[in-house]
Amino acid sequence: MREANTFDLSLLILLAFIWGSSFFNIKIATYSYDPFTLALVRVFFASIPLLILCKFKKIKIEAFGIYWKSYALIGLCNIAIPFVLIAIGTAKINSYLAAILMSTTPLSGSILAHFFIKDEKLSYLKSLGVLIGFSGVVLLFFDKLVINSQNYLYAIITIIGSTFYCIGGLLTLRLKNKKNENVTTSTTLWSVLFLLPFSFIFETPWNSSPSLTSTLSLLYLGVVATGIAWLIRFRILTVNGLVFQTQVAYLIPIFGIIFGYFLMGEIITWRVLLSLVIILLGIYIFKKNNKGK
Repeated sequence: MREANTFDLSLLILLAFIWGSSFFNIKIATYSYDPFTLALVRVFFASIPLLILCKFKKIKIEAFGIYWKSYALIGLCNIAIPFVLIAIGTAKINSYLAAILMSTTPLSGSILAHFFIKDEKLSYLKSLGVLIGFSGVVLLFFDKLVINSQNYLYAIITIIGSTFYCIGGLLTLRLKNKKNENVTTSTTLWSVLFLLPFSFIFETPWNSSPSLTSTLSLLYLGVVATGIAWLIRFRILTVNGLVFQTQVAYLIPIFGIIFGYFLMGEIITWRVLLSLVIILLGIYIFKKNNKGK
């Protein structure tokens, strides 16, 4: 792994920009698309650049091979379930709030890793980072302009969605010797298979009349915010390593707030800004003291 140069840093910022922009696009897409259909179309279009990449690099896709159960389970927990839950939650809360809540994924993951991974135990300082980070989330629930009796359940659903990302990440460790491109493509294909019947049974998308704006947002989510973003992530991981790539967690909620405020006209309160600072501080303390892989 090489030390990051200006181009590498630019790619990291671009990745944060794309992922940060995904939340207001999810919000717009929910105006016309139900959650299962939204997630289905998103992963379908995400699979296209991934399949092209595997074809170009001559990487065998093992989705339906001997390890198909692992690919299927990861596709369910790391893609299908969180995509649906985040769509449900973002439909009723501010898009920037979804970005902030999703930024706590490293903290949620650290708690799960403590119980399920031998070499990822929480130290005192790592625990302090987790506690500080989640205290920022708790502070958000005291801001009645942002989270109130009408939408607090949807904020919790969004947090549960982020937790499934963590569960999927832990399950992915079973396939750590497989190529990233194969794992991501294979799990994406399985997520399509999981979401297809739910979309057709519960939502009948053929009867809907989506707006052009929602459709464009959904296409952006699939092709850019999922497919292309994952390719950028692969490049950063292979050139600069995991530690550098995880720094994107600091930037995503910042971009989420910028997009939410300027493009969606969402209200930003002082408690939101303070919560963001506290959460990022918690993530910083945790990462600074995280010696695990």
